[in-house]
Amino acid sequence: MSQYDFLSSLGIQDVNPGAYDGTWIDTTGPELRPINPATGKPLPAVKDANRADYRRVVKAAQQAWLRWRELPAPKRGEYVRRIGEKLRERKDELGQLVSLECGKIYQEGLGEIQECIDIADFAVGLSRQLYGLTIASERPQHHMRETWHPLGVVGIITAFNFPAAVWAWNACVSLVCGNAHVWKPSRKTPLTALAMTRVCAEVLEEDGFGALLGLIVGTDDEVGNAMLTDQRLPLISATGSVRMGRIVAEKVGKRLGRSLLELGGNNALTVLDDADLGLATRAIVFGAVGTAGQRCTTTRRVLVHHKIHDELARRLVDAYGTVKIGDPLDPATLMGPLIDAQAVAQFEAAVEAAKSQGGEVLTGGTAHRAEGDLAGGFYVQPTIIKARADMPIVQEETFAPILYLIPIKGVNEAIRIQNDVPQGLSSAIFTRNVRHAERFLSAVGSDCGIANVNIGTSGAEIGGAFGGEKETGGGRESGSDSWKAYMRRQTSTVNWGTELPLAQGIQFGE
Repeated sequence: MSQYDFLSSLGIQDVNPGAYDGTWIDTTGPELRPINPATGKPLPAVKDANRADYRRVVKAAQQAWLRWRELPAPKRGEYVRRIGEKLRERKDELGQLVSLECGKIYQEGLGEIQECIDIADFAVGLSRQLYGLTIASERPQHHMRETWHPLGVVGIITAFNFPAAVWAWNACVSLVCGNAHVWKPSRKTPLTALAMTRVCAEVLEEDGFGALLGLIVGTDDEVGNAMLTDQRLPLISATGSVRMGRIVAEKVGKRLGRSLLELGGNNALTVLDDADLGLATRAIVFGAVGTAGQRCTTTRRVLVHHKIHDELARRLVDAYGTVKIGDPLDPATLMGPLIDAQAVAQFEAAVEAAKSQGGEVLTGGTAHRAEGDLAGGFYVQPTIIKARADMPIVQEETFAPILYLIPIKGVNEAIRIQNDVPQGLSSAIFTRNVRHAERFLSAVGSDCGIANVNIGTSGAEIGGAFGGEKETGGGRESGSDSWKAYMRRQTSTVNWGTELPLAQGIQFGE
């Protein structure tokens, strides 16, 4: 099957409309042509939406929400169950599209769609568990309770590296909470958004609810800023860089709206001298090389006990030497391309900065030259740099497969170094010592939103709330009680007696 045939099977044509409000809007903006990062060649185009298209999408979402919020939550869950079934049916094709458009290997593309399926399943169960509270009242013959209600239209802004899963984390949970949505995907990966919307909205269109999954592809000037300043969107859930998160927080906060932020990570993995080195090596390679280092949970720093530093370095260099770089749709490939030429330039600049600051490149450090059809792709070599914790470049998040290897003397120093960066997303420790493990997980240990023992920093399950602290933004998506971010809380008191006692025993008049 040719590439064009594969895309057309998901409803993707050579030129596609860039907005959906229950029907596909014939947008008239300039053509946006995403680039296949594996080849450097253009993919089918999407016509940008404008401000008028945005207003149409939001209006339709609001109208659909007015009816959707009245459905019992388990009924809403039934729609999400059917969405999960549609995703199961199209998993292979959608997984290939993720790999084609953002460059992650096919197994990771399939894994991303499986995440969408898993969160749909989670949301179905959640639809019968949106629990409130009954609270004891101090006043006689009074009943007090706490309930949760839908917010309205939720804005979702996603990044290129997870073009399907992050939207699904938000949308599936938020749908059962009773909300509508407007999705602004990354302009680097719009085709996945179009395909996901086509597949999922098919379930809702049958009963006139398609507009609950509004989609808008456009520039920040035409669409992004409109979302951030729109009072009709009480919540903006945004995934991306710290720079982007600051803009979102400021603009949404200025109108007293809510923002749910999932931003950068500078994740450290500690390896103590009693660790299982085979286990640690496998975890580090997947965490550092997976998605070509373009995950927010990518392992970027390894803090290794000085006694085993050289041995772990040898194992990692050997393992990196076996990593096959190339076409992400080739089953033998373990690392695909970076997303674009700018990402390659940032990789090269970071390597040069590390060397100028005293770092030693142990392996990699340069772009990778592919051949044949892949010659125009954006490939680099996975890189390990022996570094110091105080090097300025180590404090930064470079979205590329660069791993800094830093020697430490023990668990306390490791925790201090790990926490001494602006970001606070994911962390891990490898040790057989339960005291070290429990210290790492305690209030004086890792300051990250995710802290793992004897597994890597990357590859979170949907059952746990996902997110981090500090410059990572403080948001939580996916599992646990993250559903509360998509609802409003209401405290209600009912007086079923014939008197009107006041709280705190206040006497007011006779």
